[in-house]
Amino acid sequence: MMPGKARHPKLHPRSASPHTGGGQLRIIAGEWRSRKLPVANVPGLRPTSDRVRETVFNWLTMVTPGARVLDVFSGTGALSMEALSRGASSAMLLEKSPVAARMLKSNLALLKAERARVVESDSLTWLKQPAETSFDLIFLDPPFRMNLLAPACQLLESNGYLNENSLIYIEVEKELVPLPIPGNWQLEKIKAAGQVSFSLWSRIKKQ
Repeated sequence: MMPGKARHPKLHPRSASPHTGGGQLRIIAGEWRSRKLPVANVPGLRPTSDRVRETVFNWLTMVTPGARVLDVFSGTGALSMEALSRGASSAMLLEKSPVAARMLKSNLALLKAERARVVESDSLTWLKQPAETSFDLIFLDPPFRMNLLAPACQLLESNGYLNENSLIYIEVEKELVPLPIPGNWQLEKIKAAGQVSFSLWSRIKKQ
């Protein structure tokens, strides 16, 4: 998750009619199981669905406890909050939208999540600085169709945010194939749900 969204509000075109944001997200399991939290009223903002999150965290059962999480395009914070609920040691959430960032801080305060930090920043700008620490688990769920995945991956790889055991979760529009990721990332899991493709990657040490 690890010191989350930054470059733009988390815009996810899902259908012909725009999503207006708002509503709630539900934490599925762990310390905060079944807790419901408000979602900022930002156009297009939505949490990763319960079904997708349940699958993802089944993949991550053995690695989430104790993990340092970086949530690059944090949006609602559903992924990093779920990770914290399941025992992640820390989470850094990057979010550009001031409205969404305020809601993230409010929700984390409601949860008394002292191991989380929200950074109100453009994600790509923030990732251009050398990392102060590496992260074990990275969530990459960028706004759809804005060409943010490739530069985010390259900056994570080149600026010290990953370690030899890092896992990277990617959630993108299903038509984005092949994924523009570094050559030393190895696919571990991949599934699709509706218009969304979600996958888990590990990092192969460069020779």
